[in-house]
Amino acid sequence: MNVLAVGVWAAVVLSSLGLVLGLRRSRPRVSGTPEVHDLSEAAFLVGGPGTVVDAALVALLGDGRLVAGGPGIVHEGRRARGADPAERAVLSALRAAPSGWLYQVRYAAMLEPAVQETGDALAARGLLAAPGAGRGPRRWGLVQTVVCTMLLPVSLPVTFVGMALTQEPQVPFVLKVLPVLVAGIVVGAVCARRARGRVTPAGRDALDRARRRHAADLDPAVLTALFGLRGLRDPGLRAQLVPAARATRLAAAQARGRTSARRSSPSSGSSCSSGSSAVDVVPVLWCATSDSGGSSGSGGCGGGSGCGGGSGGSGSSCSGGSSCAGSSSCSSGSSCSGGSSGSSCSSGSSCSSSSGSSCSSSS
Repeated sequence: MNVLAVGVWAAVVLSSLGLVLGLRRSRPRVSGTPEVHDLSEAAFLVGGPGTVVDAALVALLGDGRLVAGGPGIVHEGRRARGADPAERAVLSALRAAPSGWLYQVRYAAMLEPAVQETGDALAARGLLAAPGAGRGPRRWGLVQTVVCTMLLPVSLPVTFVGMALTQEPQVPFVLKVLPVLVAGIVVGAVCARRARGRVTPAGRDALDRARRRHAADLDPAVLTALFGLRGLRDPGLRAQLVPAARATRLAAAQARGRTSARRSSPSSGSSCSSGSSAVDVVPVLWCATSDSGGSSGSGGCGGGSGCGGGSGGSGSSCSGGSSCAGSSSCSSGSSCSGGSSGSSCSSGSSCSSSSGSSCSSSS
């Protein structure tokens, strides 16, 4: 029993050590004290492309460059011009949208290259981890947590067997392995949680410094960029933007269900279905380009964040056996946004550039 206990200790300790080192290696290295260059970068750290677009929408709606034409409907006001790339992306998405539905405009603007490239710039400076970079440590941590949890009840019958086979007084087996199993559960759970997060410690520090710099600024757009929609206090703007964000998430959940059904359907093959609206594809949290942050292979369409496409267009999606993992990558700068011809369906079938193909994976 002593040999078995030593084996359990050695296995858990070595696994925990490898997990911690693997998690550290998956994070980009940062030199110096990096800062966010503007509020769009701060918003990206807070909530990805969605928060960047929300901050731009607040600014446009706040000064009349966008006008609410009804619940969830917007249209351009007079002299509607974007003051920064995010605002210009919103106006471009609105002009390309078939209707003025705010949640459609919000989704399409999230896919604009100007918004997606913000994440690439942050990853290049080590403030964000590239999509898929923490997938291995996260799975490792989850497996370690599950195995250590299962070994706790298993150690009880082993203890009884050991007590029955020897008459000499000894420490029960369960007490010998209990400390290391509990430690393995804690280390595995904590590392899995940290691996799931995209923002690096340097990114969190940079965001905290940006919040301190703008602590006295009560502009709704600034508060939205620094804290997301929870920082927005204007009731009129909240009445427009909160339902739009909720509708985007609901459409995404429905799209994931349809995408899973297509993948499991033997009749789907490798065809690219078309005719769906832009919100029918899984929304992008961030789809990094292949050279973002110096990481290779982590920014492709199979990199752990869905590569949505079809911003404001027809938005066909590569379904079934035509997943874009491995054989395709996001075109540089466009991050799989609509009109990009850089992604292709595997198994030989390709999505044409006019259809706005999307390469979706677990985002």
